[in-house]
Amino acid sequence: SQQGCDPFAQTQRSKLQHRRARINQQINKEMRMRAGAENLFRATSNHKVKETVALELSYVNSNLQLLKEELEELNSSMDVYQNDSESISVPMIPLGLKETKELDLLVPLKDFISEHYGEEGVLFEKEIKEFMELRQAMRTPSRNEAGLELLMEYYNQLYFLDSRFFPPSKTLGVFFHWYDSLTGVPSHQRALAFEKGSVLFNLGALHTQIGARQDRASLPGLNQAIDAFQKAAGAFNYLKENFSNAPSLDMSAASLTMLVRLMVAQVQECVFEKMTLLRAQNDFLARLQLAQEAARVEDVYSLVHQTMSQPHVKDYVPFSWAAMVQVKSEHFKALSHYFAAIALCDCPAPSDAELPEQEKAFLQFHVTMPEGPSLRVLLQDPEERRKLGKAHLKKAIMKHEEAMRIHGLCKILRKMDILQEVLSFAHKRSLSKYSEIDHEEDFFETGEAPDIHPKTHQKPEIKSPNFSQVKVTDLFHKLGPLSVFSAKNKWYPARRVHLMRGENGFGFTLRGDSPVLIAGVIPGGCAAEAGLKEGDYIISVNGKDCKWSKHAEVVQLLKSTGKEGVDIGVITLQGSECPKAADRKAAVMSSGPAMLKSNKENSRKSLMNSKSASTLLVWSKKSKRSKKSTYSGVPFTAVGDNEAMY
Repeated sequence: SQQGCDPFAQTQRSKLQHRRARINQQINKEMRMRAGAENLFRATSNHKVKETVALELSYVNSNLQLLKEELEELNSSMDVYQNDSESISVPMIPLGLKETKELDLLVPLKDFISEHYGEEGVLFEKEIKEFMELRQAMRTPSRNEAGLELLMEYYNQLYFLDSRFFPPSKTLGVFFHWYDSLTGVPSHQRALAFEKGSVLFNLGALHTQIGARQDRASLPGLNQAIDAFQKAAGAFNYLKENFSNAPSLDMSAASLTMLVRLMVAQVQECVFEKMTLLRAQNDFLARLQLAQEAARVEDVYSLVHQTMSQPHVKDYVPFSWAAMVQVKSEHFKALSHYFAAIALCDCPAPSDAELPEQEKAFLQFHVTMPEGPSLRVLLQDPEERRKLGKAHLKKAIMKHEEAMRIHGLCKILRKMDILQEVLSFAHKRSLSKYSEIDHEEDFFETGEAPDIHPKTHQKPEIKSPNFSQVKVTDLFHKLGPLSVFSAKNKWYPARRVHLMRGENGFGFTLRGDSPVLIAGVIPGGCAAEAGLKEGDYIISVNGKDCKWSKHAEVVQLLKSTGKEGVDIGVITLQGSECPKAADRKAAVMSSGPAMLKSNKENSRKSLMNSKSASTLLVWSKKSKRSKKSTYSGVPFTAVGDNEAMY
């Protein structure tokens, strides 16, 4: 069976998760106390009691505030997730996993199996325990491919759990408890969609942790980081598009939009780092390109900062994240001006042969044209190049200083030596370049350098989760093919019928397989006498379970009966006795009131390559039934193409 990490192995990260879980529990307790106090405050008219309760409330609220600050500090422990390499890389922002409470499904599932499926629940204890072990393991996934596969495997199993045990009209009565990843506030719901959405969130969060720990000083590390952040963006985006009405803030549309943008920005930053690693940056065009890449990174980070400043997100996002994003936005703006200056001041004026290409690149380089001479003159005149370069450096230095100022305002970022080092290194580099090109006899007023036009050679992709890469088999396979034996179908108790073979055989036509359907009953024949009806499914022959049997196997069992006849077990689906087209349509379309709607999620075709031909039919409201499994409500009088008389 699948294993999560050992939750007791004291790695830095598991210590963090333990502290997180502890704070979550304390927040939970304080929230309960607050709810109790608020109810009392509203209910009482006694002035003295009101005063005492008000005092109690302010105490609880300040406690909550402190706990949330402690949690925020944990959420900002970016260094725990970073790599241990010596080289300097700016830290990335990873997300902590959502915590969940243990869940005991043994009794509810056993009860459902006996009530709904008419089977003995005790026979399925092994499968239920296996499912619960998988859930337990996925609470602590390891930070690698195996951890991702574990979350995917559990997510895919939820598809089967949903089909087997969650009828559209009622819930199982179990609550799924999950804590908000950033605030630690607990939420619970009966809707399985909340469980699915939370697992999907953790898939995204795990990708962010894998991305943050890569050694980005090497090309393979950078490519892995890009891949991880793109997949994180894909998971959060999928969650946003397919689930709505989440009870917790971290899964609200506003938060998920912010997370997708944050991941895209981190990808863009890695793309910039990749360029600095790949290019020999000493030629003019390469430096212009670097300046434009940096401007692009600045662009995406300022979009993230705007998103983080919106009303529903602002009070919720850790302050250190918002500060970090703003610092990066200023830092990359500074870099774009620095590389523009380097291109102008450190590269020789172009030869006549190089001029057209450089002029073309320079035409699209600035957001607005620099003042002064024409581009051709500017590019060929070292003094003009120095002047414009100096203006770019002046702007770079201003932006470096702004990045350092914002960095200094945030206590958590101040503890981050790496970030401090990167910012001050870049600042010093621009300063020394400025003093190198600054002439004492410069009397001109250094002009305002125009901003650099953002441009990237590698656009970030949002990579949706590929659920089909992890194959799972339905743990509750024994219940029978999902096309019939699902939570949304109801059937009458199984009947045992004894059949004798007449001169014309048994007197019925069969169709399809897994399970085989009685497509027609010949009036006056043996089957009709015994009470078999059109639309019945054969589930056993002479005591042998036939739910999964193929057509030919059932026919073989029937043919091999002697004079003593044969015992057939059949079930009739409710609603199939006299099907009206309208009722059928209603039955297919009805989907019960989910609190967290996994609306579009329902039309995702099952990607499991399950052993049954019919699993694909379960979730989809619009699914076309496959040839083999006929819709039980359709009466077959004529012998169809794959029916035969027996």
